[in-house]
Amino acid sequence: MAAGLTALLALTACGNSDDSEKASPLDGITVTGGNDTTAPTVAITPKPLSVTETTTRVVKAGDGPVVKNDEIVSVKYVLLNAKDSSVLDTNFGKQNLGLSLGTETLLPGLKKGLANQKVGSRVLVAVPPKDAFGEQGNTDIKVGGTDTVVFLMDVVSVTKPLASAEGKAVKPAANLPAVKVESGKPATITIPKGEKAPTKTVGANLIEGAGAKVEAGQTIRVTYTGALWKDGKVFDSSASSPQGYFETVIGKQQVIKAWDAQLVGKTVGSRVLMVVPPADGYGAAGSPPKISGTDTLVFVVDILAAY
Repeated sequence: MAAGLTALLALTACGNSDDSEKASPLDGITVTGGNDTTAPTVAITPKPLSVTETTTRVVKAGDGPVVKNDEIVSVKYVLLNAKDSSVLDTNFGKQNLGLSLGTETLLPGLKKGLANQKVGSRVLVAVPPKDAFGEQGNTDIKVGGTDTVVFLMDVVSVTKPLASAEGKAVKPAANLPAVKVESGKPATITIPKGEKAPTKTVGANLIEGAGAKVEAGQTIRVTYTGALWKDGKVFDSSASSPQGYFETVIGKQQVIKAWDAQLVGKTVGSRVLMVVPPADGYGAAGSPPKISGTDTLVFVVDILAAY
C-alpha cells in the first residue's frame, strides 16, 4: 500500500497542532505486541474518538536524529478509523513508507505529527478531517467526512534529499551528447555533430553517486532536463516546476520505459544521461506538440533521493 497510501495523502486543509499540557485524548489508546513483520495491536478507548486539532502522543521516544520539515521520513504504520478502532491499513511486513515532509500535497496531520520527532520513536497521531481527508472523507479506505483517523507510526529513518548530483565524475563516450548543468536552470545539452541517433536506448552515468541503489517501487526525487536529439531543443525540465524537482514511483510503469529500465539500480547522487528512441519513450504517437512519434529524446537526470 506504500505507493497507494502516498497517493491518498493529499492536501485538504491547514490547522494548528494541539500543544496543550492537558490530559491527551490519546491517553486511552493502548499499543501491544508487533514486530518488523507483524503489526502491533492498537486499541482505541473510549470509542468513538474525535479530535478537532491534530494531536500527538509519543508512545516510545527514540534517540536518533530529530526529523526536520524538509526531510524524507521512512515509517512503519498502522492506520485506524478512530470511530470504531478498525484497522484501515498497515505496512508492517512490507516495504517502509517514505513521506516527504516538504511536499505540499502531504496530509497536514502527518507533517505535524512527524516534525520534530526522533528517529526510533513510536508515535500516535490523531488527525481530524480538516487535516486529513476533509469533509468528503475517503471512500476507498472507508473514512467518512466526520471521522478522525489515527496513525501509529514507527519512525525508522530520515533522509535529507541532495540539492544536486554528487559523487565521482565519469567521462562520457565521445558519441554521446555533452551536458552542462547549472543549479536552478535547465541543463544545456549539446548533440554531437554528424552522429546518428541510436536505435536502442543508451544510458550512462555522468556522475556516479555514493548513495543507496534505487529499487523498483520506490519513490525517487530527481531534477531533470529533456531535449530532442534532432536539434537539442529542451522540451521539458524540472527547473520550470514550482518546487524545482520531480518525484515519481520508479520501476512500476508510471514513467516512460527508459526511465524505469535505466534508473532502477542506479545510486542516489548519480547523474544519468539517457538517449531514448521512440519505442522506449512516447512511442509512435509521440507527445504533441513538442515531441513527434519519430523523435529520439535525451534526458539528464540527477537522483536526489529514493524512499
